[in-house]
Amino acid sequence: MVTKAKGVKRSAPSSNSKGNLKKSKVVQKLPSPPTESEEESGSEDELSSEEDIEVSSEDELDDLDKSEDEDELDDLDTEEKVVKDDEEDEDDDEESDDEDKEVSKEVDPNKKSSKEQHAEQRKLLAERKLQRKSGVEVQQIKNLWEKLRVTKPALPKQIKDKLCDEIWELAKDVILDLVLKHDASRVVQTLIKYCSKDRREKIVDSLKGNYYQLATSSYGKYLLVKLLHYGSKESRTKILDELHGKLRKLMRHKEGAYVAEDLYVLYSSAEQKHQILREFWGAEYAVFKDSGKGKNVLEVTKESSEKKQLIMSNLYGTIKASVEKGSTGFQILHAAMKEYVSILEDNIEMNDSQIRDFIDLLNEQFAELVHTQEGAEVASTLIALANAKERKLIIRSLKSHIEELIKNEYGNIVLITLFMTVDDTVLVHKSFGQELFTKELTPKFIQDKFARRPIIYLLKGLDGKFFAPNVKKQLTKYEELAYKKTSKKPQEQRREELASKALPLVYKSILAEKDGEEFGLDKTLSINLVSQFLSELILTPTDNEDINNKFRPELIDAIFDKTIKGDILEDFHLVNKGPFVTRLLKALIQGTDFKWNPESKKLETNTTSKAIPNTGIEFAVKVANEIINKLQDWTTGQGAFVVVAVYEVLQISSEDSTFKKFKKELLKQKKELASDKDNKGAALLLSLLK
Repeated sequence: MVTKAKGVKRSAPSSNSKGNLKKSKVVQKLPSPPTESEEESGSEDELSSEEDIEVSSEDELDDLDKSEDEDELDDLDTEEKVVKDDEEDEDDDEESDDEDKEVSKEVDPNKKSSKEQHAEQRKLLAERKLQRKSGVEVQQIKNLWEKLRVTKPALPKQIKDKLCDEIWELAKDVILDLVLKHDASRVVQTLIKYCSKDRREKIVDSLKGNYYQLATSSYGKYLLVKLLHYGSKESRTKILDELHGKLRKLMRHKEGAYVAEDLYVLYSSAEQKHQILREFWGAEYAVFKDSGKGKNVLEVTKESSEKKQLIMSNLYGTIKASVEKGSTGFQILHAAMKEYVSILEDNIEMNDSQIRDFIDLLNEQFAELVHTQEGAEVASTLIALANAKERKLIIRSLKSHIEELIKNEYGNIVLITLFMTVDDTVLVHKSFGQELFTKELTPKFIQDKFARRPIIYLLKGLDGKFFAPNVKKQLTKYEELAYKKTSKKPQEQRREELASKALPLVYKSILAEKDGEEFGLDKTLSINLVSQFLSELILTPTDNEDINNKFRPELIDAIFDKTIKGDILEDFHLVNKGPFVTRLLKALIQGTDFKWNPESKKLETNTTSKAIPNTGIEFAVKVANEIINKLQDWTTGQGAFVVVAVYEVLQISSEDSTFKKFKKELLKQKKELASDKDNKGAALLLSLLK
């Protein structure tokens, strides 16, 4: 008796109770989202799960009862348990294992294994699929499709054509049945990709009258996008004509919004885009295609106040519903917003309440607007029309997306608009300047075509050298709107305040990069945009003492060490990397002391610009003293242009002694210069030495 109790006690907690506890946890685990097969066999799974839970809980209770009884026996027979040897322990373990097996059999003697249950479920699912409409055809088509979609190795064209023919023969009469099923829809998509133009047109015709259903279907929308992508111009027109009048409704639909977006952005002509946008004006324009044709929204709204109110109400309603559905990032919606904003800015005093409501609707969504041209125009216009409190909310919503904002083709215009319109320069600098101008980000920005433009604005304003006429005109419009409504501070004062805070950070970030790092000066100087930016950065006058006395001299010295020093005959020397470094050095040698006269084609003294310390004559003398003993090396290749720049500056400067010495050494190289006929820099030097 004691032995038996002892054996049962050791086996119960290790095998029975723990095992059943684990089993109950697995059974009660939350299921993953159901697939089509799981939905059909859901009832059987629920029944089996309930049985497992009940059996598991009963087993746990039995084990707990057994362990309590065994603990009492242990207390009574402690001395006998100590005396038992190892052989009795082994016998007890075998007896307990046998008893556990008998108990488990008694719990559910007829229960099937998990593998058997799954096999039965798969069999049942296959039978049900075959019993559905076109079930047999779908199964045959899917077997052929599995062969057709193989890409590695790629199938020969003849085999692809044969498989397409077989699929077409099975599918041509049941296309509509196929396109609304998730697996069969992919078959038709593959067929559209590989079949001929005639068959695509037949598929388009066979689906006529069902395009709205496809656009709002979770699976059908992908087929519709494929038809737009691979279809002809005529088939796209058919689809657009059928969806005409329903696009505003599609924009409010979770699935349909994606189809409307692709249709507008990728597959519509300019005229069709205007037709699509007219639907957002109201029912009249959705029903009659030619209503409002050839007119913009302002021209139509000026025809009557009733039309204006109706169009504004319809546009705002569609925009608001789409924003609430999470479609703020769609370009088609941005285009509708642009139409609405154009009405608002036409009379900002009369539309003041609508402007406030629209900003309130979008103040947390501005980051969703800035990646498209239309969206950036909407965002910039609203920033210009916003009051101080609203601008703070807009800045807060954009702050967490600042890196994407400045690097985006259109987003950087929004950032410049903020620089141009917000009077609170301390807030703007804390929100953007401190975040942007860091060691990690600034070296990336100065070599990016778009990201460097906000920094260029702080340096040079709207300089036509960096801002195209249309961009400059656009930014000027936002500035005028801002001064009509909220902004008070003079533009130049605002820009200088921002520059005084931001430019020292820019200098620090560039100087912080060490040689050998990804964005070190030894690597970035050979990039065209970087060299151009550095010349503008250094040669822009400023009253900031830290820049004038510390940062600029350090940067000029760093450039001198990396471009003038060293052996120019080595291929890795920066001057040999291209003409961009040479242009930077030429700019520093001339500085603001000299300017090129295109009429006389000569370098002249510049009396209108403020002198920049460490550039111009001072830098030219420094370069001349460094290369004077290596002129034979420097007069070959790109280095010859640097020598030309030094010679021209010294020739018209007051440094007569340096110039005479430099010219004397150059005359010694005259024969070598004459023999180097392919070197344009050498030819320029020869013409200067005559």
